[in-house]
Amino acid sequence: MTLLVTGGGGFLGKNLVRRLLDRGEKVRVLARGAYPELEAWGVECVRGDVADANDVERAVVGAQSIFHVASRVGYWGDYTEYERTNVGGTTHLIEAARRHGVRRLVYTSTPSVVIGDQGAPAGADETLPFPKRYLSPYGPTKAEAERRVLAAHQPGVLHTVALRPHFIFGPGDPQLLPRLVLNAQRGTIARIGRGDNKVDVTYIDNCVDAHVQAHDALAATDSKAGGQAYFLGQESPVLLWDFVARMLASAGAPPVKKRVSFRTAWLVGATLEWAYRTFRLKGEPPMTRMAAVILGTSHYFDHHKAARDFGWSPKISTEEALARTFASAP
Repeated sequence: MTLLVTGGGGFLGKNLVRRLLDRGEKVRVLARGAYPELEAWGVECVRGDVADANDVERAVVGAQSIFHVASRVGYWGDYTEYERTNVGGTTHLIEAARRHGVRRLVYTSTPSVVIGDQGAPAGADETLPFPKRYLSPYGPTKAEAERRVLAAHQPGVLHTVALRPHFIFGPGDPQLLPRLVLNAQRGTIARIGRGDNKVDVTYIDNCVDAHVQAHDALAATDSKAGGQAYFLGQESPVLLWDFVARMLASAGAPPVKKRVSFRTAWLVGATLEWAYRTFRLKGEPPMTRMAAVILGTSHYFDHHKAARDFGWSPKISTEEALARTFASAP
């Protein structure tokens, strides 16, 4: 059986590929870059973009299952570019999956689909509806892609599921820790709000477990996971700024000393967004309203549904996950 992983060269994608290979699966990857490490592992690499229907077609032919991990991420940018990748790319995969008899599709979604301009209720479960208003193009385009994936579920034909991991971390993370360290060294990071906001985090191995278990659960025609979305996270949320402090200390980076109120961060973000749009400034604003919400409010969720429907729970505790992450640092 051939399993296709989109975005297989990324942090989650590469770890998922490794796990599937260790299970004896034949793995194919669709990614925009060249990944000699994956090729050395014996992975079939298709170079292309999920936003290109022809590239997707080449990658899907002969696959029995798809793990759709690739995505355009971030809190700032042209909406059409996010839509092209997140919605268009997902649509191409669904259509190709139907044409070529793919049986299972596991979609990597995000809690950002439910985080609107007012944040999200702490501890909410998957019955929480999508918000009416978002603060960045990432959330609504991922939400629309998730809608299409779940609507494509057809028992006995194509079984689909959407997973929503939050703040994935672990050894080899190329984004979260490096960006924290860089901003701390530059002195461009400040604690937003009172510092008591709690958030979900997800250790990479636990996240991979969820993807594999959900995929396996979809094999049953009457699978409870089919056509469903699931929040993922550690056994309990963490205090965001304590978590950040520990990550920075482990890397020998300066601690966060600056503090700013949530209201101030929100107003600064709104002002900078206006300036960047009005004057067509290049790059990304150093603060946005969405960044203020992510860094200054609580956003954690109930994970019982994943345990109930396909038996997932985080095997590696947050303390053990941090110890492994710190031990792997150069």
